[in-house]
Amino acid sequence: MRVKQCIGSGVIKKLYVRSCATDSSHVEEIEPKPFEDIPGPRSLPIIGTLYKYLPFIGEYSFVKMHTNGLLKLKRYGPLVREEIVPGESVVWVFRPEDIAKIFKAEAGLHPKRRSHLALFKYRKDRSNIYNSGGLIATNGTEWWRLRREFQKVLSKPQNVIDYLEDTDLVVQEFVRLCSREKTDDFLPLFSRLFLELMCLVVFDIKMESLSKEERHEKSRSSRLINAAFTTNSAILKLDNGPMLWRFFETPLYKKMRKAQNYMEEVALEMVTQKNQDTSICRKQSLLEQYLKNKTLDIKDIVGMACDFLLAGVDTTTYSTAFALYHLARNTDVQEKLRSEATALLINRTSPITAETLRNAIYTKAVIKETFRMNPISVGIGRILQTDVILSGYRVPRGTVVVTQNQVICRLPEYFDEPNSFIPERWLRDSNGTDKIIKEKSINPYIVLPFGHGPRSCIARRFAEQNLQVLLLRICRNLRFTWCGESLGSLSLLINLPDKPIKIKFEDLCT
Repeated sequence: MRVKQCIGSGVIKKLYVRSCATDSSHVEEIEPKPFEDIPGPRSLPIIGTLYKYLPFIGEYSFVKMHTNGLLKLKRYGPLVREEIVPGESVVWVFRPEDIAKIFKAEAGLHPKRRSHLALFKYRKDRSNIYNSGGLIATNGTEWWRLRREFQKVLSKPQNVIDYLEDTDLVVQEFVRLCSREKTDDFLPLFSRLFLELMCLVVFDIKMESLSKEERHEKSRSSRLINAAFTTNSAILKLDNGPMLWRFFETPLYKKMRKAQNYMEEVALEMVTQKNQDTSICRKQSLLEQYLKNKTLDIKDIVGMACDFLLAGVDTTTYSTAFALYHLARNTDVQEKLRSEATALLINRTSPITAETLRNAIYTKAVIKETFRMNPISVGIGRILQTDVILSGYRVPRGTVVVTQNQVICRLPEYFDEPNSFIPERWLRDSNGTDKIIKEKSINPYIVLPFGHGPRSCIARRFAEQNLQVLLLRICRNLRFTWCGESLGSLSLLINLPDKPIKIKFEDLCT
């Protein structure tokens, strides 16, 4: 509609347009509103909004970022500005249309994010070991130099498929262990599985993480798993708040440093050993291919090795826990996945091939629905490199924005029955027997478990392959039920199940 506004004797016309917001009645002006007018929690001098995150008296929590997000969405709307630290604004973004604008604005640029700041400092302080903060913590041209070289190997589908047979053998051992295991929490066992798979692919080393000896708390695999968990758990708190660790070693920074010291020690040992090994292997590990790259030096590769150990274990571990939780609680879905697994794997030990995975349509839908219900993180962070108009407000370059995908993935505006686990919503065609859910058109910027664009997860293909193999094997050979409480998540950078993974596995013997 056109609204006439008279100023003196002149007439100025302003054009208003309707925007798609979580509130369909929302109307935004073409003339953007000032950044300072974006609604959000009140920031106090010196302490910002930290008072709202204090235990017992605060309404928010650093370990419940998705709950915080839902509260802010309801109170302030689809765009929220907050100063957790005075003078440093963070904008929380809830509309998928705004999320799309953020990513489109960085086209042709090197995506920047404000993350892993303490890890970046740790590595920059150790210039004898690292050239940079690595793929996880670095921005700009140095990040792109590393990303460009490392993804040359990981972007080739055949390099991923080459490890399918080895992956399947490890998973079969894991499934046999599950059928015998009696424990109140399977999460530690999941961590061991994915550490084993990660080291097999990256370093071509068998850690024997599932063995009785390695399950001892002082073993190398146990200490590596603890080091990754400790670091990931510390990052969110170190990145937010006063950041006193920039000036002296705080207790939390010291804890992270010790964890990184051990991870670095193991990575150095593996890289050095592989660099000196001249034997001919059946296939080249990622590490061997990187060592042959003349544009990478040993410091770059050590950083890469640490990044894989840090980011490659917890992510797939927690995703597996949530997937099995939903399958155990939704027996009809579990049976459908089992039917697909039985059709693709005639015998219990039938090999899983690339063709098997291409036809595992329902398995992929289950994984996609798991990522909708329980994404890997609350959302994606960026530092804007240009001014962007979001929900009618001008957000200037240099602003930290964080998408709230975990919140919007469960909003009824975007999904029918948003709190129900329905893999069928991701199926394109009916197989003639199952009725496909007539889902609303799903905006591609709502479910982004691996990030987006050039800065998306570099090991996505391996992660998806591992999850597909695991779900097919488990459902083919085991039936399982959930024995624990309803599962939620904790925001420790990576979303962690908030309760033990209590599952009862039963061998099908067929």
